[in-house]
Amino acid sequence: MPKLELIIGTRAWSSWSLRPWLALKAAGAPFQETLVELRTPDSKASFLKHSPAGKVPVLKVDGFAVWDSLAICEYVAEAFPAAKLWPADPLARARARSVSAEMHSGFTPLRQAMSMDVRARHPTPAMTPELAADIKRIQEMWNECRRDFGAKAGGPYLFGAFTIADAMYAPVATRFVTYGVALDAVSQSYVDAILAMPAMKEWIAAA
Repeated sequence: MPKLELIIGTRAWSSWSLRPWLALKAAGAPFQETLVELRTPDSKASFLKHSPAGKVPVLKVDGFAVWDSLAICEYVAEAFPAAKLWPADPLARARARSVSAEMHSGFTPLRQAMSMDVRARHPTPAMTPELAADIKRIQEMWNECRRDFGAKAGGPYLFGAFTIADAMYAPVATRFVTYGVALDAVSQSYVDAILAMPAMKEWIAAA
């Protein structure tokens, strides 16, 4: 088995670090964790020691660097197939990849207005049309995934069992709690399920 080392940023704030960390935990993969603090004068130089992209997270596989959260999650899914980090059904898997990619590349207004901070509670920000549209879209996706796949498969997550899609949206669940965002019943139940995960409790406690 290859030696795995995950370089992460400050737990309270690093949403991108949380995603592959959850995937590794779900896979039961043994890995070393290396913390590089964010928002310090030396952060960028420290990141560059681990990846030419100069960002976290980075997964080192026997010293070989894999960066970008979704790329790391994909590696974990392939290296530990028994964990079933993507749904087995082709349509469910396609949907899971679609919503994961949408999270990976979108929702800039939400990221800017509600940065991740699991140690704090903040007032709900001013609801601009762009932020409201992001929150609405996320809830729509969660409802559709639960309706079309999750509820039928059993289990509390988007596709029933935990998948990379849940890892991608876990930081959003923490944001909605941090900023006191009112959610529909399905979305609130999903947030509750994410926050009840032992791995999430471990991450937040360590933060």
